[in-house]
Amino acid sequence: MTNNVALKSVLVCDTQPVAIEGMRGMLEASGDMRFAGGVCNIAAAFELARTMSPAAVLIDKGMGAPAVMDWLRHFQPGEAKCATVYWGSGVTEAEALRLLQAGARGILRRTAEPDVLLTCLRAVTNGGVWMEDGIFGEAQLPSQPRHSALTAREMEVAELVEQGLRNRDIAQNLGIQTGTVKIHLKHIFEKTGVRGRYGLALTGLREKGTIPMAHF
Repeated sequence: MTNNVALKSVLVCDTQPVAIEGMRGMLEASGDMRFAGGVCNIAAAFELARTMSPAAVLIDKGMGAPAVMDWLRHFQPGEAKCATVYWGSGVTEAEALRLLQAGARGILRRTAEPDVLLTCLRAVTNGGVWMEDGIFGEAQLPSQPRHSALTAREMEVAELVEQGLRNRDIAQNLGIQTGTVKIHLKHIFEKTGVRGRYGLALTGLREKGTIPMAHF
C-alpha cells in the first residue's frame, strides 16, 4: 500500500465506455499511475475532479469545444493541480493552439499508441506541456535569434496571430487592409526566421513561458 502514495491519479472523460475501460487497464498496468474513475460527460467530470483532485484529466474531443473550453476556464494550471489532456480524431492546428492558450497541458490524437499516451500523462502530471508530434505540422520555430527587432505594428500583428486571429480579423482590429497585414507577416517571418502563422504563435507562447523552451 505504501507504493500507492506515489501513484498519479488520472480521471478519464470519454464518450465511449469501451475507451474508458481500455484506459483503466493501461493505467493499472503502468506502475506509476492509477485510474481515478471514468465518466461519459463533462458535468460528471466536474463533480469527480472537485472531490478527488486527480493529477490529470483526459478529455475526449467528442465532449464538444464549448464544454472543453468551459472546463479549461475552471481548471487553469495556476489555480488547480489538475492537468487537462485533450485527445480526439483530427485535431487541427488552430484547435490545438486555442486549447494551449486556454490552458490545456497535453494534446494528442486518439490514434496514439499506448506508450505515447502514457508519456504524455507522465509529462503533464510532472508539470510539463506535451503535444504529439505532427500536430503543428507547418510550424517551424527559429533555431537562431531574431535578425532584427520587430516594429510596434509588427508586434501588434504577431500578438493577434498568437491569439488565433485570421488576417481579415487582424486587419479589422487594427484598422488596416488585409494586404497590409500580409506584408507585415512577411516582414515578421523574415525577422524571426519562423515560417507559418502557427510557428509564430507557438514562438510567442514559448517566449512567454506558456510552453517550455525545450519542448519543440
